[in-house]
Amino acid sequence: MSTARILFASLIGSVIEWYDFYLYGSATALVFSTLYFPTHDPAVSIILAFATFGAGYAARPLGSILFGHFGDRLGRKAALMFTLMGMGGSSTLIGLLPTYQHIGLWAPALLVLLRLIQGVALGGEWGGAILLATENAPKGVRGLYGSIPQMGVPVGLVLGTFGLALINHFTTNAQFMAWGWRIPFLFSILLVVVGLWIRGGVDETPVFKAQKQSGDVARVPLIDALVHDWKNVLRAIGLKLGDGFLNVFTMSYVLTFATMYLGYSRGDALNALTLGCATMLIVMPIIGYFSDYIGRKRIYISGLVLLLVLSIPYFALMAQHVVWLYLMEVIVLGIVWGAIFATQGTFFSELFPAKVRYTGLSVGYQVAAAIVGFGPLEWTAMAKNFGPSPWVFGAFFIGGLIISLVLSLFSPETKEIAYSRTELGVEN
Repeated sequence: MSTARILFASLIGSVIEWYDFYLYGSATALVFSTLYFPTHDPAVSIILAFATFGAGYAARPLGSILFGHFGDRLGRKAALMFTLMGMGGSSTLIGLLPTYQHIGLWAPALLVLLRLIQGVALGGEWGGAILLATENAPKGVRGLYGSIPQMGVPVGLVLGTFGLALINHFTTNAQFMAWGWRIPFLFSILLVVVGLWIRGGVDETPVFKAQKQSGDVARVPLIDALVHDWKNVLRAIGLKLGDGFLNVFTMSYVLTFATMYLGYSRGDALNALTLGCATMLIVMPIIGYFSDYIGRKRIYISGLVLLLVLSIPYFALMAQHVVWLYLMEVIVLGIVWGAIFATQGTFFSELFPAKVRYTGLSVGYQVAAAIVGFGPLEWTAMAKNFGPSPWVFGAFFIGGLIISLVLSLFSPETKEIAYSRTELGVEN
């Protein structure tokens, strides 16, 4: 089986999952706050809509437990096939869901349910995609391989936001709100068919095969991870918190923040986000490659320090002029956070032994994601009370970054830990 197919399989599933997940985020303020959570106060409508956005994050730990169990006992490939179907199916149903005007309270209730299914699916996808890449990596390039599925985040986000922007461009406002916004959600079903076909032709990872042949398979991976590797589970949670809040802001909430509180047009906000994501696509494989030589920990610490330093300037400068908005998204999101995220999946996976790797990696990451996913609720309240204050918003992110920075200082360097096929002596 070719290396290119393996990496493409890890990337394409990640793109589809994040396309669906961020498509929902982009539609939250644009569509759902009006069509599914109508109130007389626009701010209240947005808060209610973002509560469902956060619900998707809250469901991700459940997905990490469920699919982590399957992934550690039955195989990485089987779990990844089901995550694709869960995400794609729920997104397609969102595209078909009647609005509050047609079915009343059933509309927001069903929307929340479908968002929860999205969260469960994504909770299992991320860790599996990382392992599909890294557990197939030859010696010396695990960091590079691990950065490939991470690229699905910016690609999926750009596809999701671009899909809505494209439909918005070719429809009137009335047409967009009536049916246009549904098209990108319905398009998910086609992406899922492609993803299942690609992943269906990929073998189980050599590392899992060797683990299963040895008979050393955890009966209940979650319990095993919490009993024997609880420190690393907590470490992964803390390492993700700091950059996680900034990630949710710069890749999702920035669209609401820039348009509602800074007066930018939606086009300007989308352009800035797109530039940041495009920069990430260049930065991530480069940093992943270098992490195999200089280590994950050194890059991680450097990125967190830079984010901490840039937290207040990010908000202060982006409020000045559209050029600064573009530049700060490129620097903070595309370069600095892109460098952190490029190493994150590989770094976290190397903390755990093979028999609980899917569960430990996923639970640590997704518990942190559940916490940071409710950031938009807090930021909407902060903006309402304090306006777009650089000091208030900057201080919020600095607090989370300090937690991650302290933990990273006391984390081990993991790049020499052996678990790839070459290092284990497992043949393709």
